[in-house]
This record gives sequence, structure tokens and C-alpha cells, in this order.
Amino acid sequence: MSKASIDEILDFAITAEVAASRFYTELAAQMESETMRKAFEDFAQEELEHKATLEGIKQGQAVEAWEVADLKIADYAVDVEPRANMDYQDALILAMKREKAAFRLYSEMAALCHDESIRETFLALAREEAKHKLRFEIEYDQVILKEN
Repeated sequence: MSKASIDEILDFAITAEVAASRFYTELAAQMESETMRKAFEDFAQEELEHKATLEGIKQGQAVEAWEVADLKIADYAVDVEPRANMDYQDALILAMKREKAAFRLYSEMAALCHDESIRETFLALAREEAKHKLRFEIEYDQVILKEN
């Protein structure tokens, strides 16, 4: 893959992170609970931090590799559509599903890539999304499942 192609891929990922931040910011604004609003604002900020990480990769910075656990809660949760005044459970499900989809996208892009450094970049992006999904799953487990 050429440098232009790598930059295009990173630009795509940066755009996706900005969109995710905007999504979580809009979701935060719909929450009636201050705690829920703050949680989604924090997630929006993390997406902007991912954007900064991607911009660093574009500038040649290395990305640390790590494994991320998977509680698989998103695998069994029912699909939820965004709507005004959604409850916390549905908001968490929607967030888990979005992060799972982003993880799959980056994983599939890595599988298609023959250049080792680019493949590792995609895998690093996938791990970032898996980390987000795990945070949502832990929150769901601790808040929603423990209440039921």
C-alpha cells in the first residue's frame, strides 16, 4: 500500500472517531440523568483522544499492542435504535453495538492488508474499539444486570 493509501485509511479512521465523538455528545445531551450525561460526555472525549492517537500514527508515532477482554454482552443484546430520551440501558446497548461494529471494521481491514505495519495499525485501531466496547459492557454488567 502506498503512503497516500495509508493516509487515506487513517483519514477515514479519524473521520469515524470524530463522528463517534459527535454521536456520544448528542447522546449525552438526551440524557436526563447528570451521571449518564457525564458518562457519555466522557466517552465523546475518549473518541477525540483516539483521533489524536490516529493523527500521531499519521505522523509516524508507534502504537502499543495489548489484548482486550470481551464480555460478549453486546453479542446477546437486542438491537436498539437511537431515539430521544432513551434510557441508560438502551443507550449502553447502542454504544456497545457501535463499538463492536467499529472493531469488526478495523479487524476486517487488517485481515485484507498485506503490509505488516499497516495491518498492525488496523489491529491497534480494532483494539481501541474493543477497549471501548469492554467499558460499555462492564458498565452494563455493573449497573443494568446487577439491578435485575
